[in-house]
Amino acid sequence: MPFDCDHRHTHGPDVCPAACHAVARGAFAYVRADKPGELPSTDPGTVDVFVLDMNHGWPNIGHDAIVMAVRTAACDLTEILAAAGLRVRVVSCDVRRGFVVPSLPDARGGLYLGTGGPGHIDPRHNDGGDASQGIVESAAWELPLFALFDAVHAHPDAALIGICHTFGVMSRWLGVADPVWRGPEKGGKSAGIVDTVLAPASATHPWFGALAQGTAADPGHAGRIRVLDSRLYDLLPRSTMASTVTPLAYEAGADGRAGEAVTMWEAARDRTGTMPRVFGVNHHPEIVNRARALRILWDKRSRGEVSHEWYRERADAMAETLRDDAADRGLDATSRYTLFGPLRYHLERQIALRRVAPSSGRAPS
Repeated sequence: MPFDCDHRHTHGPDVCPAACHAVARGAFAYVRADKPGELPSTDPGTVDVFVLDMNHGWPNIGHDAIVMAVRTAACDLTEILAAAGLRVRVVSCDVRRGFVVPSLPDARGGLYLGTGGPGHIDPRHNDGGDASQGIVESAAWELPLFALFDAVHAHPDAALIGICHTFGVMSRWLGVADPVWRGPEKGGKSAGIVDTVLAPASATHPWFGALAQGTAADPGHAGRIRVLDSRLYDLLPRSTMASTVTPLAYEAGADGRAGEAVTMWEAARDRTGTMPRVFGVNHHPEIVNRARALRILWDKRSRGEVSHEWYRERADAMAETLRDDAADRGLDATSRYTLFGPLRYHLERQIALRRVAPSSGRAPS
């Protein structure tokens, strides 16, 4: 499964900002909702993918990388979408600052993707201090968001994938892990490319099993995957975690074995019992390879969303972090299994569900 669409692969990475194939063919659209009243109306010819933007207005690369991942998938599905009279629309919702929580899944489900973000996982602790990274916020968004999570969890054809901050919020939602500041004894913030240790459940998982098997090719890293990390808080499991979710990975300790912090879990699978349907990760699988990351950064700079200084600082840091080809390949494998594969699967599922005429009463298997 490629990270880039066929159009980009054929014509080069610079073609999309000027002439996106999916946009030109009417297969993809993007809407930003900074206030609840800006949420677009539902459309029977539109497959909405809701991006839960948890960045509280902070400039970042992760949100745009998630949007690009959806757009890339839509581009490759352009012919299918055209034949069905459908399009994919990303609706980006400012959850923490604008209190924008999208609508609940409809009768045919829905797809929700949560981003990373700054500050404490519990909004009540974000008082502007160092531990909150200067964030001051209300907790008014939390209960509506938890209601959305409940509805997704209960709907067999809805999917939720949470990254970093959203993963922490999901852990609070289910009460399976608590955020704990990474103090000096843990080396402070975990940043850059690090190892994550796969839990035994990953090896027998119908989707993640192949990822676990792939680690066996490197005896020095058997059972471990490479991830791009950026976190100030560990998520320490509660004693009841295993009765609510399936832990899939933990941080790597100094000895290379599984540490105390959970970094990936699954709460529900799709109807086939194969693909994770409600799950999250405490790393950044949306950031893949140097060329793609630098392209996203330059696009933000070109649109005037960030200063040149911000762009230059992040571009230099990204080039330094992703300078090693072997590490790039390891991150690619992690990203394919922990974001791009499930995203593509659930997007195709949503398209298939909406291709069935409402009057037929049928749903594809």
